[in-house]
Amino acid sequence: MKKLLALSLLIGVCLSMVAQPNEPPFTSPVPKYKFSTTLSEQEAELADNPLMNRFRDSRKRQSSDRYRPLYHFVSPESTLNDPNGLCYWQGNWHMFYQGYPPEDKRQHWGHAISKDLIHWKDLPYAIYPSPERAVFSGTTYVEDDRVIAMYHGTQVGNMVAVSEDPLLLNWEKITGKAVIPLISESGFPTPYSVFDPSIWKKDGVYYALSAGRAPKGPDNKMFGTTYLFRSRDLTKWEYQHEFVEGDRFTQVGDDYACPYFWPIGDRYILPFYSHMSGGHYLLGDYDKVRDKFVVSNHGKFNFGASSPSGVHAPSATPDGKGGVIIIFNMNPGKPTGEWNQIMTLPRKLSLFGRDEIRQEPAGDIESLRYKKQSVPAMKLAANKEIVLKQIQGNAMELNLEIDVKDAAALELNVLRSRNSEEYTRIVFYKGRGNAGGREYGLGEIPVLMQKGQVQQNRVANTQPARTSLISIESAHASLLPDVRPRAPETAPVKLENDEKLNLRVFIDRSVVEVFVNGKQALAVRVYPSRDDSLGVSIRSQGSDSELISLDSWQMKSIYEE
Repeated sequence: MKKLLALSLLIGVCLSMVAQPNEPPFTSPVPKYKFSTTLSEQEAELADNPLMNRFRDSRKRQSSDRYRPLYHFVSPESTLNDPNGLCYWQGNWHMFYQGYPPEDKRQHWGHAISKDLIHWKDLPYAIYPSPERAVFSGTTYVEDDRVIAMYHGTQVGNMVAVSEDPLLLNWEKITGKAVIPLISESGFPTPYSVFDPSIWKKDGVYYALSAGRAPKGPDNKMFGTTYLFRSRDLTKWEYQHEFVEGDRFTQVGDDYACPYFWPIGDRYILPFYSHMSGGHYLLGDYDKVRDKFVVSNHGKFNFGASSPSGVHAPSATPDGKGGVIIIFNMNPGKPTGEWNQIMTLPRKLSLFGRDEIRQEPAGDIESLRYKKQSVPAMKLAANKEIVLKQIQGNAMELNLEIDVKDAAALELNVLRSRNSEEYTRIVFYKGRGNAGGREYGLGEIPVLMQKGQVQQNRVANTQPARTSLISIESAHASLLPDVRPRAPETAPVKLENDEKLNLRVFIDRSVVEVFVNGKQALAVRVYPSRDDSLGVSIRSQGSDSELISLDSWQMKSIYEE
């Protein structure tokens, strides 16, 4: 076996001498291996694979970095970018991502697998450049006997590769060239753009989107769109038309990069990334007669630009139970050496009612918990910060239930230093979001009197319901001069009048993620500089609240055996 690996390595080195990486055919100098086709053989070959040994050494070397997360996935070496092609195949979740090998800083598809969406194991790079200059974003489609990857190959167009082995280690590129080229065979301009693709199958025919935008906004300003193609054999693709219909939600200037089109409940969802305004999703119905996605609602995954320190591009796949599993990479807010971006925790998206999406942590996150500590129920007296002295750490999960009552704001500070020189502030504002809009023709809206009484009007009516807001504020998270704090990350969340506030807060060295009542999620990167920035405090602003329960756990590394 060692002879086989040595021969494979020699072949990879020889191929790297054919051309410089930035000249056609863009052959990568990164070692590449051909693996066997049974699981037992593959596992034996991986045990002594030089790339795997290199990854292990790199993870060990970088583990002491104070900002490198313990339970959020990070590339084993160098940095990473968009997650790609998330899928489930033969007992494993597969996550691909844009990796940057140290000897060739162009994007290759990195690869990791997991049984539970939480503990990830590195695998060798999956898809290498050539004929494309770099391997950009794309999706996978799982069939009974193989997995199809469709992705954007820079300077050539959209590519298709297939794999059928147990761990998806060997990939073959269909035709060896772009199946949807950047430049048409005729050489004339096309009515579509060629960029990040998404692939699915309907009635025995493959369909694919290509991301883009077109001058179809006000005064011919650019507006996001996707272009639909179809194929019977993955080789020849026929352009159909623009796919999204009725998007009145996204901004002028947005685009639909990294699209993922999947069923959710009895409807369909299209998560995507806008290079202007970050992660979004469109919700609607798939008109399979006209092959159109008819949009009825919209939401965001980050609430401001994606950089610095925000959520970036998605990768999504059906969970097999009517929901969708989605994961994102997150941008940095501070230089951190040879590694850079990280992945969020996987999230499960599910349909709630007709037009609402639930977001909850996916996978066996509970398996990482240890050293549980609880805080007894207590009244949170108005305007008094309560420091929870027994709750400390920079790799923790917090689970809180609070009756906010009439408090103006409920504040939770994490990664707090002893005298509040540094802290990350999580704030809930009850009923401070947008109203539902006025219903004209129903008469005057009641006026709220000083004592809470409602003045009656000619027509019985109620004040339009308002959403609440959840915010993460990082302006005081670090004293370091090279940290770029993010503007407050503030998201709407709809709670019923009698619904208690439930927060699940995940702290992992340089990332804070917050899930609110299973209905909303938001995340930021933070970089505390002080060794004592480990504390937690809580404050009820304006009037009393009630802490019903608070549990905390320290969290293990996902790479521990």
